[in-house]
Amino acid sequence: VEVYRVKVVPVSQPGAIAAAVEVLQRGEVIALPTDTVYGIGAHGLLGAAIEQLYEIKGRDRLKAIALLLAGVEDVQRVAVRVPQIAWQLAERFWPGALTLVLPKASDVLDVLTGGGDAVAVRVPDHAVALALIRALGAPLAATSANLSGEPEARTAAEVLAALGERVPFVLDGGRCPGGVASTVVDMTVQPPVIRRPGPLAGEVQALLQAASA
Repeated sequence: VEVYRVKVVPVSQPGAIAAAVEVLQRGEVIALPTDTVYGIGAHGLLGAAIEQLYEIKGRDRLKAIALLLAGVEDVQRVAVRVPQIAWQLAERFWPGALTLVLPKASDVLDVLTGGGDAVAVRVPDHAVALALIRALGAPLAATSANLSGEPEARTAAEVLAALGERVPFVLDGGRCPGGVASTVVDMTVQPPVIRRPGPLAGEVQALLQAASA
């Protein structure tokens, strides 16, 4: 893993988002705040950049990495055969702490999906994350900003403590409001299965049950 002189940029600083986008377009990784926890993100269409996310975290290559999207309308860019119930969940909980696992579109990179044929997608409920994805003009491959198996980071300082100089650029947006990683629902199986409870498990389960009734 490369060691960088880390640049920590407060989101309130003029040009902070543009500077972060420039780093992503160069194929490097940044840390950013989301509505749940801090994440490390890479350009979702650059395989070598996504590889670095696995390197930095020490993450198992068979574990998929999610794509953060700017809005529901972007789902069709990365997923196919999206079931009606998935649209209902997205309508109800996005932007928010819900990740949907869907059949992937053919041009989604294998490095993102752990070699599988599904892609995990989410629209974060965080102004900074959304502004960044819109400015990038592409999905953001993102995973929590910590070493695999370690506690999640809720502040920029915790990101630095966890990852040290492995990430060249940290967008400091203050403390993340959520603090719990998102609820993950696998929509590639019938009936859909909650793979990670997260903050919305109860509400999601109720909606899934109502839909199948």
